[in-house]
Amino acid sequence: MTLHIVKLCVGVSGLEEFEEWRAYEKAARRKMDHVTRMFPKRADEVLDGGSIYWVIKSMILVRQPIVGLKAVTGADGIERCRMIFDSDYVLVRPTPRRAFQGWRYLDAADAPPDLAKSGAGAADMPEALRAELAALGLL
Repeated sequence: MTLHIVKLCVGVSGLEEFEEWRAYEKAARRKMDHVTRMFPKRADEVLDGGSIYWVIKSMILVRQPIVGLKAVTGADGIERCRMIFDSDYVLVRPTPRRAFQGWRYLDAADAPPDLAKSGAGAADMPEALRAELAALGLL
């Protein structure tokens, strides 16, 4: 069964800044990844089609498919997890999410749907309009 991860996108103020960060990483030919302290105990389920859902300004807005999880050891000797994800991303229906530390599992049944599947033209709308429509339950 597929299991996703939800994580705060710290330091990113909106989708535009997320896209700039992604473009910078892609131009530098870097793998899209994130190092986190805890290694998922349910790694097999995450690697079975799971994605990382990014929370930007208290809203889940975008996801990236997870393509790998790798144990790495930091300079301080502490073992961590490098989450490697696809450089492509998918806009999802804006979904409110309160702040939390670290990352959390997200069941596939609770994951917000992709915008391309949830409504015609929603992916082309300005970010603020998508958020407002989602808050009203219209998206």
